[in-house]
Amino acid sequence: MNYSFDRIIDRRNTRSYKWDQNEKLFGEPDVLPLWVADMDFPSPPAVKEVLKQRADLGMYGYAIRTDSYFEAIVNWFRDRHQWEIQPDWITDSPSIVTSLSLAVELFSEPGAPVVIQTPVYYPFYDVIESNGRKVAKNSLLLRNGRFEMDYEHLESLFQEGAKLLLLCSPHNPGGRVWEREELQQLGELCLKYQVTVVSDEIHCDLTFPGHKHTPFATLSPEIADITVSCLAATKTFNLPGLHTSFIVATNANLRRKMARRLQTLSLHMASHFAQDAVEAAYRDGADWLDEMMAYVQGNLEYAIDYLGSNLPQVKPLRPDGTYLLWLDCRELGLDAKGLKHLMYNKAKVAFNEGSVFGTEGAGWLRINLACPRSILEQALKQFCDAANANE
Repeated sequence: MNYSFDRIIDRRNTRSYKWDQNEKLFGEPDVLPLWVADMDFPSPPAVKEVLKQRADLGMYGYAIRTDSYFEAIVNWFRDRHQWEIQPDWITDSPSIVTSLSLAVELFSEPGAPVVIQTPVYYPFYDVIESNGRKVAKNSLLLRNGRFEMDYEHLESLFQEGAKLLLLCSPHNPGGRVWEREELQQLGELCLKYQVTVVSDEIHCDLTFPGHKHTPFATLSPEIADITVSCLAATKTFNLPGLHTSFIVATNANLRRKMARRLQTLSLHMASHFAQDAVEAAYRDGADWLDEMMAYVQGNLEYAIDYLGSNLPQVKPLRPDGTYLLWLDCRELGLDAKGLKHLMYNKAKVAFNEGSVFGTEGAGWLRINLACPRSILEQALKQFCDAANANE
């Protein structure tokens, strides 16, 4: 291994969203945070180096995007995902949630239903409701320890008039990497009912062996024509604090509407730092990514084994990808308040409490596995000990 993911870096007192809000969010100062999805690993060395070079300029004026930035994106998705993206299909956005919110505003009517497949990343609800639209839930089916899509129910929502779907692919929190056939069936339904698909693929690079991410827009030219793909290097390379993402759309009309709205809100300017970091990561970060995911897979196996031995009532959903682990804790017999008390006050750990991902997530927890093994070991021991003592 060329990189050390075991090294503990103290992130406290660095204005860290994850590490510096313990007392405010959990009521306890010494809670181990394994919740929000950023990593406790340094980004690839090439990213750190280019950011140092940008900082050393000493002048932080307005910036532009260069051809090499777009080339890095195009090359990455061609080599990693066999997706031939044209540079002029790409539009930058400050974040994927920004893109989702703008898409809801632009591609649905006030009061209209917008379909999401729940349980799902909680900002999906926010961008629908804050734009004055209605959440249309297409709940995922839990079969044999993995999520599957309910196409029959989905079609009924389209028949009732829903014209926009927010897709989470790979799925958060469940860690499903949707198979090509599953996405194809979804795409055919969307084509049949003329539904626009906004596909959040921020976890696309984070897959385990045996599972391959299929970009939704690669299924067919017709499906690409109804799709806005929301992508970023931030989850892959631990860059979320740089606030950068991009939209890919082959449909010029969809792309133009998004670009125009971003410009209207003055969200279109290049960052002094972000584009350089993304370019460096995509150009020189592949080896780092492969080693990081191998390490995370080791964390996953450790967590599943530890829970199986020490708290068998809690049943992990084995993910196909992401660095997130979705835990079925319903046999503990605790509601959301009880789970929080167990985590924050008894175990002194912070995982994500599941009901924020939707009513289907009640009784579940989400663990961020992207941390040094020793932190995961400590968190699981504290949680299992507290849960066993709680009985």
